[in-house]
Amino acid sequence: MSDIGLHDTPPQGTPPQGTPPVRGSRNAVIELDRVGKVYRTGSIAVTALRGVSLSIEEGEYVAVIGPSGSGKSTLMHILGCLDTPTSGRYWLAGENVGVMSETQLAEVRNRRIGFVFQQFNLLASMTAWQNVELPLIYGGVPRAERKDRAMSALARVGLASRVNHRPGELSGGQQQRVAVARALVTEPDLILADEPTGNLDSVSAADVLRLMSELHEAGRTLVLITHDVEVASASQRVLGIRDGLVTENDERYAESLR
Repeated sequence: MSDIGLHDTPPQGTPPQGTPPVRGSRNAVIELDRVGKVYRTGSIAVTALRGVSLSIEEGEYVAVIGPSGSGKSTLMHILGCLDTPTSGRYWLAGENVGVMSETQLAEVRNRRIGFVFQQFNLLASMTAWQNVELPLIYGGVPRAERKDRAMSALARVGLASRVNHRPGELSGGQQQRVAVARALVTEPDLILADEPTGNLDSVSAADVLRLMSELHEAGRTLVLITHDVEVASASQRVLGIRDGLVTENDERYAESLR
């Protein structure tokens, strides 16, 4: 199997199979060009991604679905600038991630990407608004502006009446809403959600998915990583991943996971 050109039907802006790397649409938030990732331990090499090329446009809501070991976590880490490709190139909002230093990558993560994790990652000793303002502290935003923006972000996710509650005083669904507000507060180019409903009951999960849809309708760019077909089906576009290979709207693959 070739390591290059993994889309059955390449989306707009994705280089056709075998073509040299080129920049795609000006409106693309994410552009991957033949991105590969190999992990090495001594003489052992494990290939996690095999030449992935894809483009995600501004305002798209994309789900990446795959089982454990498929490469979806590696893809998420690369999209989130938490890891770097072994080969290929990645542009985030027009910036070439591959030429950035660790300091620049940290700045991009804080400024351009909002993260929503399965475990919420909220600090138990802090109130909701204090948790939400953390990315603004790292970004050097003045104190008064930080609080105003945190309050506004919490209001946008329906938690205006819970701003002074600590995580232990909130339900799982409310905690995830705080996490979404924290992801929104920097006005990022991309919201990257890693199994955002994984620790929630069905009612809370549906609530978070409704919130994701509302963000999409408001023009946000979302990429959701999941192993759940129902969660993926809430998105605008589905990418399947298996054995480090990405396929576009792979219905047969989705059916195999049911």
